Amino acid sequence: MVDNIPVHVDPARPPAPTLEQVAERAGVSRSTASRAINGGLRVSPEALASVEAAVADLGYTPNRAARSLVTKRTDSIALVVPEPDERVLSDPFFAGTLNGLSTSLADSDMQVVLVIARPGESERTVRYLRNGHVDGAIVVSHHANDELDRALQLSHVPNVFVGRPLSADERDVQYVDTDNVEGGRLATQHLIDRGCTRIATIAGPADMSAGIDRLTGWRNAIRAAGMSDDAVVHGDFTMASGTIAARELLARYPDVDAIFIASDLMAAGALSVLAEHGKEVPRDVAVVGYDNLGVAASTTPPLTSVIQPVVAMARAAGARLLDQLNGAPPSPPLIFAPELVIRASA
Repeated sequence: MVDNIPVHVDPARPPAPTLEQVAERAGVSRSTASRAINGGLRVSPEALASVEAAVADLGYTPNRAARSLVTKRTDSIALVVPEPDERVLSDPFFAGTLNGLSTSLADSDMQVVLVIARPGESERTVRYLRNGHVDGAIVVSHHANDELDRALQLSHVPNVFVGRPLSADERDVQYVDTDNVEGGRLATQHLIDRGCTRIATIAGPADMSAGIDRLTGWRNAIRAAGMSDDAVVHGDFTMASGTIAARELLARYPDVDAIFIASDLMAAGALSVLAEHGKEVPRDVAVVGYDNLGVAASTTPPLTSVIQPVVAMARAAGARLLDQLNGAPPSPPLIFAPELVIRASA
């Protein structure tokens, strides 16, 4: 037996206005009021104006669940991040992405749902997206082996990638990116122009387009200058991996006088190792990073770094996804040009 639990109602608080009251105030049927509130389909301009006025007068707020039944939309977009939880919470790249995406949705009713696709869970993630929980998806930090691009393409869920996709045909996937090949070349050419002659790199992951392309840019500049391109070690864009990679690099190539490092977080880890080894930056080893997020200006010394316009890229991705949801045709890739910010490290 369940006891009756008294419900206390605040007599000073008026009940929320209903759809029926909106319809009565506007002088239309309930179904017309519903259609007007949920997109205005098959509603005359006069009726639409009357309903909008009634909504404003009464302070009516639509029921989102009921609205979804009418529109077949959830008014939510997934931000899909195929990375471990701890990296999402610690890497400023993801904060910048969320900032840019939120800005692009500010004038819409869309909400952002964060979906962390842990390694090996891409199938589960696509199933969640395909089952109607969200209207579309923005995917960042994509790895080749997660195959999210190919799976999303087959699922027909509207999506935009931040970063060049790897497993699907680029022509079939909408994405925004920065020119990472040119960024890697720009950083390396700066070190060459300084007079450095033994330039190494701590490259990003070999299963991510940013890691591959920045390494390609480094190689292009090194080979054009007639230098050796053997001094390569890899990290995973985290500070800890930069520390490990820098120790390996100095052990294998003790004569390096410059390092291009494919992310500022990895560069921050490498700077501590250079200090441990008594290497003064930039006198003994010049260092250039990549991203130009908050960490670049706070290291010792401050990092020369290539700008990755994360906020602008995410904002553009959000705008393109909204265009898709509104029936616009596919857009060609949007590629941002890189820029070098020179600070004390090189």
